Amino acid sequence: MPILAGIHAVVEALRAEQPLDRVHIAKGASGGRMQEVIDICRRLAIPVRFEERAALDRLAQTHSHQGVLAFTIEQEYSDLDDVTEGAQLLVVLDGVEDPHNLGAVIRTAHAAGASAVIIPERRAAGLTPVVAKSAAGALAHLPVVRVTNINRTLEELKEKGFWIYGLDERGDSPYDKTDYATPTVMVFGGEGKGLHQLVKKHCDVLVSIPMAGAIASLNISVAAGVALFEWRRRKAG
Repeated sequence: MPILAGIHAVVEALRAEQPLDRVHIAKGASGGRMQEVIDICRRLAIPVRFEERAALDRLAQTHSHQGVLAFTIEQEYSDLDDVTEGAQLLVVLDGVEDPHNLGAVIRTAHAAGASAVIIPERRAAGLTPVVAKSAAGALAHLPVVRVTNINRTLEELKEKGFWIYGLDERGDSPYDKTDYATPTVMVFGGEGKGLHQLVKKHCDVLVSIPMAGAIASLNISVAAGVALFEWRRRKAG
């Protein structure tokens, strides 16, 4: 059963009324946010267990749980058709394998106003407790769609009227000078590999982030933050 670890992730899941099986709290843990966890659990009739911190360490397999764990009912993926209606921004990830990066991108995508994140079934990270913790509660608010084939999905999104923008270090359109049409799909490649060649061919525009230093590219979660918040700035203006 997937576990949410950390006060922020658990509070966000409770506020969103995400289905939870039970919550474990370390004996002696206190504070306003911990009391909020207890109060919401009581309101939603979610069982709360008070245990020694060492027991939580064993359950979470980490010491960084901040004294609270939530056992979630299996995280479900959304359907593509359910997230496209009225969406202005969708984020597609082409093979992100590190669960910390996936969680960070999900958190950033939610903050930037995306309606969903789309990931492939194979050769990519799926929804795990590590992803949930890195997303810091965003999974309670942002749908994640898992698809069999990214290229076929991009074709389907084009048929629905979306414009596809792929982030690529060799892209000929700087991210801050690109005229983003809506509804928008932003596509980000995996760690070290970037976008697959066939995925690039399905993009309407290849967008780049000009670099001043000797490093050619940014970490995927940082690059996603730069590009997505530029999109948000443009649309807000």
